[in-house]
Amino acid sequence: MKIGRKFNQLHKSEYFHFIDNHKKYTDFNTLGMYRSICENEKLNLDDRIEIRDYANSTFGKTFNFYQLKDPKTNFDLTTLGMDLTQADARQLWDDIKVNQQKILAEKRIKHRNFGEYSKHNCGYANCPYNGLMIKQGSGLTENHMWFKEDKNQYVAKDKSARNKIQRKNIRHIIRDELDNE
Repeated sequence: MKIGRKFNQLHKSEYFHFIDNHKKYTDFNTLGMYRSICENEKLNLDDRIEIRDYANSTFGKTFNFYQLKDPKTNFDLTTLGMDLTQADARQLWDDIKVNQQKILAEKRIKHRNFGEYSKHNCGYANCPYNGLMIKQGSGLTENHMWFKEDKNQYVAKDKSARNKIQRKNIRHIIRDELDNE
């Protein structure tokens, strides 16, 4: 069966029905359902929170993975109904970043091309590359996932070149000193 409607056009009772019977529908998309909770204008704040909590009871692991796949949706749903200061929002984003690192380590995932991080999105409406799937580390990468513990590959290359020059200079200095004696 198919739902046949957009999630952001559903009423509260329909959300509960589709969440309970999600296996019966071939076009059921959990990310689309979570995004629609924030976008649906037919729902008031209390309904959105109730639907979010009910969906999290069914799709808890999936919702936690959205910290990695779509952190903005995860942040928006987590902060529904909260009055956040700028420091609180920054702390929540830092927590999401720590959780992203934990998820990558637990699942032993080496690459970091997920959801929002795998598409070009520079913010310009007329950019021909918007929405284009990109390779990790390519020049089109606008937003990429990085952590404090990551090594900077360019610093290592510069240090290697500097050490090589110093080794060559030491040989010349020793040779010059031997020639002077």
